[in-house]
Amino acid sequence: MEEKDKTINEVDTSSAEKVEANAAEATSENTELNNNGPKEDFSKTQSEEPANEDHVKESKGMFGKKKKTTKKDKEKEALEQMGQKLAEINDKHIRLAAEFDNYRKRTLKETSDLLKYGAESTLKNMLPVIDDFERALKLIESTPDEDPVKSGILLIYNKFREYLVRQGIKEIECKNCEFNVDEHEAITRFPAPSDELKGKIIDVVEKGYYYHDKVIRFAKVVIGE
Repeated sequence: MEEKDKTINEVDTSSAEKVEANAAEATSENTELNNNGPKEDFSKTQSEEPANEDHVKESKGMFGKKKKTTKKDKEKEALEQMGQKLAEINDKHIRLAAEFDNYRKRTLKETSDLLKYGAESTLKNMLPVIDDFERALKLIESTPDEDPVKSGILLIYNKFREYLVRQGIKEIECKNCEFNVDEHEAITRFPAPSDELKGKIIDVVEKGYYYHDKVIRFAKVVIGE
């Protein structure tokens, strides 16, 4: 009996050892399958994703949508921006140069006008003195030339008039001339003594004067009709 029991125990232990060995092999195979199989699939999916992304980028570029920007494209955009900025700066420079040239010309003209017409107000205020001299000479027309008063007035009048001529004062021609709005100021109309003087100046009430090429006093005239 004892021998039978020993043999039964040995059989049981050996069968238990076999079951444990089979279970260990099964677990090792399961772990290998879990480690190998999914890793390969995951790597495949990872390798496939970039290809799909590239395909998407290429398809977007073909249909006119966002294209993949490269280093050359960035450099091209930077050059275009620099060209636009250069054009703007060049345009501003040209405008500033033109404005400065206009300012220079304007200041030169103002300076020359100031030098040329600087004495305008003074000379204009002297014109009534000439008018008084001419009225005095009309009053003493019947006086003999040997009269000292008449000769003195003529002497002062001639010198004063020569001074004004040297300064650029010039009398406006009026008598028997066509009426000119730029030079004459019509005071009144009067019947013309002849048909030839109709529409023309028949009398001068007050003389007009130029200062160089500028009218500083309009001639007050009477027009025939």
